[in-house]
This record gives sequence, C-alpha cells and structure tokens, in this order.
Amino acid sequence: MSDFPHVHRLTQASRWCCAALRRMAAGVWMVILTVGLLASGPALAQAAGAEAPGLSGLVADLLQRQTQVQSPALQAPADGEAQPPRVEVVLGELDPRLKLAPCQKVNAYIPQGMKLWGKTRVGLRCEQGPVRWNVFWPVTVKVWGTALVVTSTVEPGQELGPQDVKLAEVDLAESTSPAVLSLPEALGRSSQRRLQAGQSLRESDLRARRWFFAGDPVRLHVKGAGFMATSEGVALAHGDEGRCARVRTSQGRVVCARPVADGLAELTL
Repeated sequence: MSDFPHVHRLTQASRWCCAALRRMAAGVWMVILTVGLLASGPALAQAAGAEAPGLSGLVADLLQRQTQVQSPALQAPADGEAQPPRVEVVLGELDPRLKLAPCQKVNAYIPQGMKLWGKTRVGLRCEQGPVRWNVFWPVTVKVWGTALVVTSTVEPGQELGPQDVKLAEVDLAESTSPAVLSLPEALGRSSQRRLQAGQSLRESDLRARRWFFAGDPVRLHVKGAGFMATSEGVALAHGDEGRCARVRTSQGRVVCARPVADGLAELTL
C-alpha cells in the first residue's frame, strides 16, 4: 500500500465514520422512540381525524425537531478529514382511501422487527377515541456520508484499482449491503457484477479476496491477552477473506484462522 500515501488517512476517516454511524444510529432510534411520547394528547385530537395531511405535518415536524436535537452529538474530527453523516427523514403518504376516525390520543411506535434505515415505516395507533385504529406511515431514512463510488463502468470480474473509485457523499442507507468506506477495502478486489459510473460501491458488489489456496503453506499470527506469536501451517481449505479457513499447524493441530493477507492468517485465542 506504500504506493497510495492517502490510504492511511482514508482508513482513519473510515474508522471515525463507522463510530459516528453507530452513534447516529442510536440517535435515530431515539428520534422515533421519543415520538411516541411527544405525539400524544390533545394536539393530535384534531389532526388524527380524516385529515391525513394534518397528521403528516405533525409527524414531520416532530421528526425534524428531534433530528436537530440529536445532530450536535455528531461532531466532525479535529483534523477535518471527514464530515459527520447527516440524517434525512422523508415521509411517504398514507393510503388516500383511509378514513381515520377522530382520536384524542395517538401514539407513534416502531413496528416489531422494523429498523430505521432506508425504506421503513412508523406505526400510528389511536389509543383513546370512539374507534381504535392502527396505521403504518411509510418513511425513508437517508443517511448521507462519505463512501466510495465508481468513477467509470466496471465489468464483472474486473479488478478495481485507484482509478476506478473515488470518495463521494452517498446515501449509506440506500441498500441493505454496507457501503465500502475506504480505498483499502476495494483495491485489488474484483467486481461481482457490472457497475455504472457514479454508483455507490457496496460490499455485495465485490468478490472476497482469496489470500491462499488449499495446500498452500500459511503463516499464522496467534494473538492472545498481551501476547502474539508466529507459527507455520498448511491450509486445508481456501483462504477467502471474511471466512474461517482450516489450517493444520506444524504441531498437527487443526485450527480455524482468519485470512488477512497473502499466505497469512490470524488466530485469536
């Protein structure tokens, strides 16, 4: 990687970005969970009738206020190499055929199993009124952050080089597959499908690196609490990135090690 002096900076930025995303995700959950407390009482008694636009406006206002409260927690790093992700919540529309009865108490909640990431929905439940109703409001949670995009058309099987990708702002929540955040994660990996210029690069777009083959000699880095040792072994299976590879050590023991580089695997005790 010495040919790419900016890789180290990008890796630092990507680590900060991941940490910021975790803090941000917790903040987004707080946004919607708090809605259930704030969106109750007389304020919704009028808007929760047949006037769906009124309810939409109130929910949108609450979401906007809550995301603004959370945003100060996402501070950019001192060196200014990365910008904190920003959250954008886009409300969809309820089915116009719905006729909601007047309600004195409406609570918003997260349906079981739903995540506030990408296309999702928020439940609205009438808890006090002549008719109890429960509807689901479609919501799109966009998380804008820095990640890799493709600079030109990439064909299936093509190995990516530094000229094929660049950092740009993308919607990290647009796909269920994680975005590729840094150059080292992409360099030398082959595309699984045809990619278009400007497309956000996702983990599912790339083939895992094969660091060694079954039968190859393998160096083992054995890590434990406060120590690291080096050993030799022979691969009993292909060493694909992100997967356990069985390695027979020089003592005859078979272990499951993590392939990390050419002919190298790590074993954590």
